Amino acid sequence: MAAKKKPAILERLIRQLKAKGMSVGMANAVARKKLQESGNLKKGTETATAKGTKRGKMGAAGRAKDRAAKASGRKPGEYSYNPRTNRATLKKKSNKGKK
Repeated sequence: MAAKKKPAILERLIRQLKAKGMSVGMANAVARKKLQESGNLKKGTETATAKGTKRGKMGAAGRAKDRAAKASGRKPGEYSYNPRTNRATLKKKSNKGKK
């Protein structure tokens, strides 16, 4: 029987932790624990919740805008993304049509 594929959000976090120098086993354990605590994985499993599946499909820009919107109470569409800093900032208001 083939091994079950890990959720995208789990694979991404494991890859990031390994890139920071963590061993494979430690990266797996830390990623699973943190994603379970945040509600992205079901407790005690590697199965993604609805939230985990949704965030796993998001790109870096989507996640950054989502984090900023959650912290401020605004909508993600009100933010622009800077890939160099991996941060989302409020879009500048346009003065179009105003004199």
